[in-house]
Formats: sequence, C-alpha cells, structure tokens
Amino acid sequence: MPVNPAADIEITAFDWVPDFARGQVRDLRVRWALEEAGLPYRVRTLDAMAQRPADYFAEQPWGQVPSYRDDEVQLFESGAIVLHIGRDCEALLPAGPAARARATAWLIAALNSIEPSLLQLMMLDLFWAREPGAKELRPKAVELVEGRLDRLADWLGDREWLEDRFTAGDLMMVTVLRILDHGDLVARRPALAAYKARGIARPAFQAALAAQLADFREKQAA
Repeated sequence: MPVNPAADIEITAFDWVPDFARGQVRDLRVRWALEEAGLPYRVRTLDAMAQRPADYFAEQPWGQVPSYRDDEVQLFESGAIVLHIGRDCEALLPAGPAARARATAWLIAALNSIEPSLLQLMMLDLFWAREPGAKELRPKAVELVEGRLDRLADWLGDREWLEDRFTAGDLMMVTVLRILDHGDLVARRPALAAYKARGIARPAFQAALAAQLADFREKQAA
C-alpha cells in the first residue's frame, strides 16, 4: 500500500541519515510489515540531527524511531510493532497457535540471539574502528557472529523460510542479516545469502524500502 497522509496508522521516521544508514533505519521493518499486511500508513518525520521534541519521549522513551500509533494503541520498539501488525494479519502471523508461536519465537530470536552480535561488529567496523582496542576486539566479534550465522545456516539448510512459510519471523531475521551488508559474512554462507535475497525480493520489502528512501531524497532536494 502506498504511504497515505490520511491513513489511520502513523509511524515516525528520520528525514535524513548518512548514506551508509539508508535502508537500515528500523522504521523499514514496520513499513515492510504494513506492506505485507496491506495497511496504508502515514509518516511523521523527525530531524535526525536535532534534539527530539520533548513530547516525543512520551511516545519513544529513548527518542528513537519508529514509534507507532493507530486507533487502538501507541507503541515503540520495532519488534513489538511488527507483532501488533501481525495480530490480525495471517500473512505475518499464522492463525494456528503452534505456528503463530513459532513465528513469534523466530522474531524474538532475530532480535535477541542474532542482532546484538551483528550490531557489535557493525559498530566496530563503521564507528569504532579507530578507537583504542578496536582492532584487538574485532576477531572475537567476528568469531561470535560467525558462530551465530553458522547455527542459523544449519537450521535453514534447504528450507525456503525459517518455518513452512514466510512469517514475521523471517521479516525480522532478513532485516537483521542486512546489518552486515557492509561485509561478506552472510554472502559466505549460501543458504543465508539465498534466504536474504528471497526476503528482499518480496514486493512488500521493495515498496517499504522505496518509501523510506523517498523520505531521504525529499530532504536532500529541499
């Protein structure tokens, strides 16, 4: 669904980020879920380089994006928002209780078991490379990431998705794997590389990515 200024659902996003962060900011996860669910949404952009408005901390305690609101709830944290969107969307969370629980478990695994180590390595490579001790820490960070990726690749094997079909768990896992787009650790594992490629090839992902990038382009042109 296209972004619609009259939509009931509102999310927040940044109006500018550096080039390396474009397509990585976490409102992308929520946009993708909304696209999969076929739900229109509007976007309230925030100046990434300025102090957040004081009232925004009532929506997002750390001043991050995204926050989310609809006619029923106001939420923060991308994982919680995706689960909320999936509540009434079988495309994201299967109707059966066992399959729904498994999809939820994979979403949480992406955020808890995979993302922290990937973020640590990304920070070492892109932000802390010149900090004292960073060079010595990196091999251990890579070792941790490789262990996590190997276990995930073992689980996938020749599966198309983490379970029997695409779910919110795959949505979150694919976005987490994209954190390593600056390197080749995912590409070295054919099962993971193919899995990520299937995820980003989905029309809903492509629509979500285009919508996020469009906000940045409008900021540049202003």
